[in-house]
Amino acid sequence: MLPEFNLLMPKTLPKALDMLSKGAPDVTPLAGGTNLIPDMRSGRHCPVVLMDIGGLDELRGIHQKDGDLVIGGGVTVAELLDAPLIAQHAPVLKQAAAIFANPLVRNRATVGGNLADASPAADSGPPLLVLDAEVELVSKEGARRVPLEDFFVHVRKTVCKPQELLASVRWPVPAPGSVGAFRKLGLRKAGAVSVLSAAVMVEPDGNGRLVQARIALGAVAPTPIRAHAAEDALRGQAMTPGVISEAAYLAAVATCPIDDIRGSAAYRQRVVEVLVRRLLTDVAREVN
Repeated sequence: MLPEFNLLMPKTLPKALDMLSKGAPDVTPLAGGTNLIPDMRSGRHCPVVLMDIGGLDELRGIHQKDGDLVIGGGVTVAELLDAPLIAQHAPVLKQAAAIFANPLVRNRATVGGNLADASPAADSGPPLLVLDAEVELVSKEGARRVPLEDFFVHVRKTVCKPQELLASVRWPVPAPGSVGAFRKLGLRKAGAVSVLSAAVMVEPDGNGRLVQARIALGAVAPTPIRAHAAEDALRGQAMTPGVISEAAYLAAVATCPIDDIRGSAAYRQRVVEVLVRRLLTDVAREVN
């Protein structure tokens, strides 16, 4: 059973920001509610006031602007699967969306909500990190952009202030020839929290070497993380088996996993190396 709460239903983003400004920190935004409602039922979270932002038009839409791809914070995971711009410019994100929970959850869960919840296992975290995404946080006082890597602070903690909303996510349109891939390991095929996940994105120079490389991991640290040393080992290199193996090893070293009911820390660290090596091997075939 849900605890008692008051419900605010603003019709516009300015009205929502006004309500948030007056009521913070006692007002909790609600979009899809796929994380918040279960938390309320379990007693983990008992907000005094909920503010429904799921219907705000200003938080919807997927479009290109000034060389960036922009996703509204209220866009659902299901909408990512049907968006031509995502298929064209962010297939790594589409891959993650395709195995996100189950169809019922995908129809409700929003991109902004998945990020703002800040679970280490958030499926949208690694693909958006390798896309070099940033989030736009808005309040009554104005807006600011924060690199996604800096947005996450700790388990379920972000830099978002009580009076701010996550309005959009954006990233530069990847260079032609860029290739990305995402994989998630769960205890079952659908509806499972990640044991771990990994995403990679590489940009070749046309001569067999990499101009850019990004590797991101989920559920192996207090937040989704970038494996910077592994990325450095790839830049300027050809994707040979030896280079790939070294990068995969460095990705595993970057983790600080825990033991829990889904897997041990040692298992997670070992599988990160295997998963990253497989992902890099897969994208190497496309690059070459």
